[in-house]
Amino acid sequence: MGNISTWITAKLRNEQFFSLAELNMAIREELEEFNARDFQKKEGSRSTLFHNEELPYLSALPTTSYELADWKQATVQFNYHISVEGMLYSVPFEYIKRKVDVRITDKIIEILYNHNRVASHRRLTGRKGQYSTIIEHMPPDHQKYLEWNGERFRKWAERIGNNAYLTVDAMLTSKRVEQQTYRSCMGLLKLADKHSPLQLEAACEKALSFTARPSYKSIKNILSTGIKEKPEKQQEQSTPNKYGVTRGAQYYGGMNNDNK
Repeated sequence: MGNISTWITAKLRNEQFFSLAELNMAIREELEEFNARDFQKKEGSRSTLFHNEELPYLSALPTTSYELADWKQATVQFNYHISVEGMLYSVPFEYIKRKVDVRITDKIIEILYNHNRVASHRRLTGRKGQYSTIIEHMPPDHQKYLEWNGERFRKWAERIGNNAYLTVDAMLTSKRVEQQTYRSCMGLLKLADKHSPLQLEAACEKALSFTARPSYKSIKNILSTGIKEKPEKQQEQSTPNKYGVTRGAQYYGGMNNDNK
């Protein structure tokens, strides 16, 4: 490099340039001339040496500009996602509990295990807690419920009763990934076929009296130990009245016959 810069500076020392582009053009011309000069002690020139011995082994330049990247390690959670700056990105479920390397650029999140890329996501922006989930990363039993969603389960439960609705709603919000609750919701609502909608509603009511987040197992245990259905008359009396407290006919009928 010392010989090249000295030679080019000497060649251009008496020239005058009025822009950087003009100077760069002159330097390029002198550099090409310098590389084309024959060696003094061997055949060829720098230019022929490059084209014959070095150029065939060079790879093509990248098609995209180089991006700066940050690296971090993360552990794949039980919901087959990793957390990166408050956002959740899915990883094939086979890697649950494993540590992975994460390459973070302005636009892409790449996840690698043993130096092999196992997942890639477009980087999420905006509010924290968003999910990027690829269907193929989900376990097979989760993929079975892809045609379902939380709203569909809620409407099904609502047809059974208010307590069934509250139970299903609690289940759906019990995990970060809603799809992980679909199997339990399906199992819970199918209990109405084995027992009856009235029994399931009563079991949900009993479970909700113990906890705000009943589980499928707790509801199933209540039904297996036996629970009496509420008579329809009693159910009607326990149904909240949208007009507030309403006094029954007995209140206005006065005292009974014994007190006349």
